[in-house]
Amino acid sequence: MISLLFISICWAVFLTDEYLGYDLKSYGLRPRTLEGLLGILTVHFLHGDWQHIIQNSLGILVLNSFLFYFYRQIAGKVFFWIFFLSPILLWLVGRPSNHIGASILLYGEFAFLFFSGIVRRNPILMRVSMVVIFYYGSLVWYLFPIDAKVSWEGHACGFAVGLLLAIFYMKQGPQRKIYQYETEPELPDDENAYWKIPSEKPPTTEQTQKEETTVSVKYHYKQ
Repeated sequence: MISLLFISICWAVFLTDEYLGYDLKSYGLRPRTLEGLLGILTVHFLHGDWQHIIQNSLGILVLNSFLFYFYRQIAGKVFFWIFFLSPILLWLVGRPSNHIGASILLYGEFAFLFFSGIVRRNPILMRVSMVVIFYYGSLVWYLFPIDAKVSWEGHACGFAVGLLLAIFYMKQGPQRKIYQYETEPELPDDENAYWKIPSEKPPTTEQTQKEETTVSVKYHYKQ
C-alpha cells in the first residue's frame, strides 16, 4: 500500500510537470543553500525524464515490498529514516547542483535489505539479501562518479544510511531462530555426578608386590 501510494505521488508530480509545464524539477535539493532545504522533502518525488521515473518506480515497488513484507515490525521506522536522513546528508555533502529522484530512497532500501540479512544470519533474510544483490547488484556502479548527470552523492548517502540502519536495528524485527541442538543445557549441580566422584587411591607398593608374587603348587601322586 505504501509502495503504491509513494509511486502514485511520484507519477502525479511527473505528469503534472511534463504536461502542464510547472517546472517542478527546479524545486529539487540544492546542497548547502537555504532554498535547497525544501528539497529534503521534495527530492524523492521529482524525476528528470520517463526513463528516470520508470526505473525508480520499478525498483521502489520491489524493494519497498520486500522491506514491508519481511521487516514489517520495523519497516515504517526504516522507511522514515531513509526518507529524511539521506537527503539531509546529501544537503551537507553533495556537490552544488539540483538533485532529484527517488533513487536516494532506492539505494537506502537496497543497502538495508542486503546488509540486514547478513548481520542477522537469518536463513530466510539471507536469501532476500541474495535476491537483492542478484537483481540489483549493478546499482553498486552508480555509487561512483561514472556519469556526470547522475547524482552519485545521493546514491552514496542513501546507501550509507541504509547500511547504518541495518546495523542499528539488527536486534529488532525478525531474528535467527535458535534450534535446540545449538544450545547446551546447564549441567545439574549433583554431588554424586561422575565428574565429582573422587578416583580410587592408587595401590601401594606392598599391594603391588603381593599381586605380582607367583605361587608354585606341587602335586604328589600315589601309585
